[in-house]
Amino acid sequence: MARAILEHGPATAAVLAERLDLTAAAVRRHLDHLVEDGTLEARDQRVYGSRRRGRPAKVFALTDAGRDAFDQHYDDLAVEALRFLAETQGDDAVLEFARRRVAFIERDYERLVAEQPDLSPAAALARVLTDEGYAARVRGLPLVGGHAAGEQLCQQHCPVSHVAHEFPQLCEAETEAIGRVLGTHVQRLATIAHGDGVCTTCIPVPTRTGTSDDREQK
Repeated sequence: MARAILEHGPATAAVLAERLDLTAAAVRRHLDHLVEDGTLEARDQRVYGSRRRGRPAKVFALTDAGRDAFDQHYDDLAVEALRFLAETQGDDAVLEFARRRVAFIERDYERLVAEQPDLSPAAALARVLTDEGYAARVRGLPLVGGHAAGEQLCQQHCPVSHVAHEFPQLCEAETEAIGRVLGTHVQRLATIAHGDGVCTTCIPVPTRTGTSDDREQK
């Protein structure tokens, strides 16, 4: 039904029922669902010439979210642009672009930590990534010798996974930024771009060094 509107433009329930060979009741049931989930919106039908009696029928049109559900070929365009950048300026230019793209991580992390200082560093980072569409969360790693081995940052979604499959610089720059905001070396264990179900990054517990007093006692 959404594709019919995409291909033919906004339409009334009656027009859709005729076009799709469905009953009016079935069409209205589907339309109610599509409006509820934000795929479609109902608009007043424009009336040209003399107006008939009664309220004008509603027409249903795709929302921006509804259009985004269809293939937009943005990934193909991004890959072609990065290929051109690599061919004309070299791989270093691609990496610089990738670093600039993830600059939001450090910028937004600093702001969030200042606003909510009670958040742990990893939790704040997950919030920043989630706000950018990465659906990130943090989970603890199994205990080793009775001590926490660290945490694991899990990103359930990657907005650029199809592009990163050909240009790993995108993942590399993201990992660098994560390490900088957390102030420790982190290790990427899996990425959606390379066929894994989730992007996972190991965040080790910082190594504790003794104080000067501790060293003097030893």
